[in-house]
Amino acid sequence: MIFWFRHLPQLRMDLSEWTPFIPNHWFRKHYMKFVYLLQVIIFLIPYFFGGWFPHITTFVLFLIGLLVFITHETLHIIVINKKGDISLTFRGLFFWLHTNAVLSKQRFWVFMSLPFIVLSVVPVIVSFFVTEDIRSIFLFVCWINSLISASDIINSFLIAIKPKNSVFCKGYYQLQ
Repeated sequence: MIFWFRHLPQLRMDLSEWTPFIPNHWFRKHYMKFVYLLQVIIFLIPYFFGGWFPHITTFVLFLIGLLVFITHETLHIIVINKKGDISLTFRGLFFWLHTNAVLSKQRFWVFMSLPFIVLSVVPVIVSFFVTEDIRSIFLFVCWINSLISASDIINSFLIAIKPKNSVFCKGYYQLQ
């Protein structure tokens, strides 16, 4: 079930059996500062490369950005659909997708990485084979999705360094 802009029902977990996904207390406390730093770096990339943005109106770029956001969240939902409840909530400008599903390391990595791969990596590769006008649109899609994916990028690396037989649920993991 998908809960729009509401919190999920409480899931009972024996926290003595689960380890926090980010075990270092300092890093867990300052995690969003790393996300913001990555977003600033990604935001400045077009400035250093002389601008990639197509010569179309800001309104159309906004619509493309909105479509990228919706596609990004849809890809997340597709990966965990039917595995557990899903909640899309927000705080300020940030949207968060929560689930109470217990996910294997592979599925959790796909959950975090699929939108970045599909909407950032693939458009960059395709941009080498298209005309200049289309290339700039692909690079804009890549750029806006990378901004959206900053937290997912960091989480993908953190998932990759966890043991192979890990399962994940609500910010915790355990070995199976």
